[in-house]
Amino acid sequence: MLKVALPNKGSLADAATEILREAGYRQRTDQRDLSYIDPSNEVEFYYLRPRDIAIYVGSGELNIGVTGRDLLLDSEASASEVMALDIGKSVFRFAATPGNQILDGKRIATAYPNLVRNFLHNKNVNATLVPLDGAVEGAIKLGVADVIADVVSTGNTLKQAGLQIFGEEILRSEAILIERTGAIRDVKAETMIRRIGSVVIARQYVLVDYDVRKINLEEACRLTPGLESPTISPLQNDEWVAVRAMVKRLDVHDVMDKLWDLGARGILVTDIHSCRL
Repeated sequence: MLKVALPNKGSLADAATEILREAGYRQRTDQRDLSYIDPSNEVEFYYLRPRDIAIYVGSGELNIGVTGRDLLLDSEASASEVMALDIGKSVFRFAATPGNQILDGKRIATAYPNLVRNFLHNKNVNATLVPLDGAVEGAIKLGVADVIADVVSTGNTLKQAGLQIFGEEILRSEAILIERTGAIRDVKAETMIRRIGSVVIARQYVLVDYDVRKINLEEACRLTPGLESPTISPLQNDEWVAVRAMVKRLDVHDVMDKLWDLGARGILVTDIHSCRL
């Protein structure tokens, strides 16, 4: 049976379980359950602290896991990133009070000591790390640090603490799928990775259908090239054709505007729930 680790709580947990559901895997209905077996797919899910998942996967006790890239790198576990899941994105940055934005010789509070230590080593910066478990925004005010290093989503928490972001980005993080480094995948693992990949890709695209005059078809196809090429079907009116193509979700409204200006009509956009490309 394939053993898979998922985050046990928080926004990352909800997003990860939703991807698994869309990929065809059953998930727990009671948030208090620590594990759940999907008998039809022969998979057992374990709901763990995101920070611990890389350790379990790296040890070989669990086959696959979902965690943050920052947590994987900080764990220094024998686990490797398989794919990014395009959820839970954040940036890891330094922050300090205005006028004190220097790293060299400073005390840096962080919940990710290994990650920060490696970054500082690569930059030849000499600083003292202050490892903390959890929120670090108050470390400067409480006098235990001069600088903090933490994951930043919106930056609002830092602003409320009177801190400003400075320096280079330490890391761009997001939720990732991981496996033990050097692991030999069995059929169940390959199937899960392929299914999850299909959901991640499908979320990035939509399906666009529209009608356009043949005289404008070449320009329309430049706007919607699809993957290999768009699908073109004849209509009863032989001056027009129907076109179908996959379009990047982030670009779709701009593409629709341009198609309309070109004279395309009946423009429809449909979500894609899964695909194999």
